[in-house]
This record gives sequence, C-alpha cells and structure tokens, in this order.
Amino acid sequence: MKEQIISIREKARSEISSVASLQELDNLRVKYLGKKGELTPILRSMGSLPPEERPVIGQLVNEVRAAIEELIENAKADLLQKERDAKLRSEIIDVTIPGKRRKMGSKHPLTVVVDEIKDIFIGMGYEIAEGPEVELDYYNFEALNTPPGHPARDLQDTFYINDNILLRTQTSPVQVRVMEKHKPPIKIICPGRVYRSDAVDATHSPIFHQVEGLVVDKGVTMGDLIGTLQVFAKHLFGENTKIRLRPHHFPFTEPSAEVDVSCWTCGGMGCRVCKESGWIEILGAGMVHPKVLEMSGIDPEIYSGFAFGIGVERTAMGRFNIDDMRLFYENDIRFLKQF
Repeated sequence: MKEQIISIREKARSEISSVASLQELDNLRVKYLGKKGELTPILRSMGSLPPEERPVIGQLVNEVRAAIEELIENAKADLLQKERDAKLRSEIIDVTIPGKRRKMGSKHPLTVVVDEIKDIFIGMGYEIAEGPEVELDYYNFEALNTPPGHPARDLQDTFYINDNILLRTQTSPVQVRVMEKHKPPIKIICPGRVYRSDAVDATHSPIFHQVEGLVVDKGVTMGDLIGTLQVFAKHLFGENTKIRLRPHHFPFTEPSAEVDVSCWTCGGMGCRVCKESGWIEILGAGMVHPKVLEMSGIDPEIYSGFAFGIGVERTAMGRFNIDDMRLFYENDIRFLKQF
C-alpha cells in the first residue's frame, strides 16, 4: 500500500507540473483530494490493515495529501502570475503617444462683461458686495422707499414665495444690507442674478443680471455720479464714447436719470441699432433718496450718495453687437465659442 500511495504522489506531481489553466488545476484537485479522489479509497481501507500498520499508512497518506495541496497552491500562484503578466503585456501603454486634446472652454459672454465691469470699478476703488437672491420684501421694496401700495410695485411683476419672501427683482437690497452693517464711507458694486415675471422675447427674460453701484460719503454730488459713469462708459465702450442723462423717476433715488451712451455701432450718427437716435440706454442712476439713507441708519443731513444699476444683458448685447437676448441662454456652442 505504501508503494500505491507514493505512486499517487508522483503521478499528481507530474500532472500538476504540466497544468496549463486554473480550470485544469481545479480538476486535479478534485481528482486527488475530493470526496471521490484517489486517496479516499486508501483511507477507507485502513480498517482492514493490521493494527501496527495503520499509524504508518495514516501518516503517509496525510503527508502525501499535504504535499499535493502545496503543489496545487504553488501551481495556482504561478498561473495567476502568468495571467497578470499576459494582461500587462496586452494592455501596455506607450507613453510617447500624444494624448487626446481636451476641447478648450471659454467664459460665457455675460461672465466676460461682468468681469470687465468689475475690473473697471475695482480700478476706481470699489469693493464687491453680494447678498441673497431669495430676499425679504422689506429689503427689496420697503427699505428702498417702496412701501406696500406704492404704485412703483405695479411696474414689476415679482416672483413671491410667500407674503414676505420673494426672488429679488434687483440687486439694490444688497446696498441696503451693506448700509445697515457699515458706516460711511461706502463704495461698492453688487453683481448678481435678479428675477422678474417677464415673458421671454428678444429683450426680456425672467432671469437676468445686474451690477448695481453705491457710493455714500460726505459731500457726494451729482457731478461725482456723472464723472463716474463717464469713466465707466469710456473704459467699456471706447474712449470716444459719450453719455447723456435723461430725467426719470425711481423711488429710491432723487433726482433720478436714465443714462444713454453714444451708439457703439455708428458713433452717434444714427443707425438701425440705435433706431437712428445715436444713443442707447444702458442704465439707471441717481442720488440716493434721503429716506433710503434714514431707513438704513445713515443721517442724510451729514451724508449723501449716488447709486446706479447696469443691465448686464443689455450691455453685453451692445458690447458684442447681439440683437437677441435669448442667445445667451440657449447653450448653442456655435454661439458661445465666439467669445
């Protein structure tokens, strides 16, 4: 029986050494070590052996089983390593091959204009201020001299969340919040999104962008406002740009004006873009109403200020000679990649 056991060991060694796949190796494991493997009949026949031979045969069977298990584990490790090596060879990467170029993005035209406006006013000593787009009615209207029932409220279709909370219709609430928290001198611009319930067309959108400015200090005059807007217009539209102010009414400024710039297409001579007038409206402005200063905790007998609001979309349309606001929001890559 010893010879039979040793023969099984050598046969297993030979077959395992020539195995070519994990499946073949598993079949050999079942063949030699399974419930119906070649060592099983020997174990079952040990009861018929003389008592003095049983320990010797039992020990030999265990040694052979352990040897076969070790051969199988070693062969398995070799096969797995060969598989990994083959996979690495098949998936080799040539690092000298040029990589795929990513398509270059660019700033959205509205972002370009906002950044230009920021740079102009930062160069004049202004700071950037921001505030919530979901705003209280108080900051959007009441603190800006537009109490409940004021006729100016009818001029703006507002998105209300409830009676006291709304989507801001202008970035002016940021100015109020800054005046409440900071003592003059104040010199800020407030860029951001605003919301009005407008039907979408070539010149209107329910979501658009504004950059509003505020200066509060002792002795601020209308002349300071005009000088500031002249510098702004020349930087944004060209050195030969002129501005003009037309009387207007805003509840939060007094006096108030709408501000036009000489047409960037015809230089003020008159064309289709400016409707032959030579001028294009770009913003509203005025001296901060004394009541707005009072409600923000600033004494209008000591301080004065001016404010202005720039429509980013309208400015961008002029800056890039675009005649339809909807192009800014359609995500047409053919349009956007021009900027």
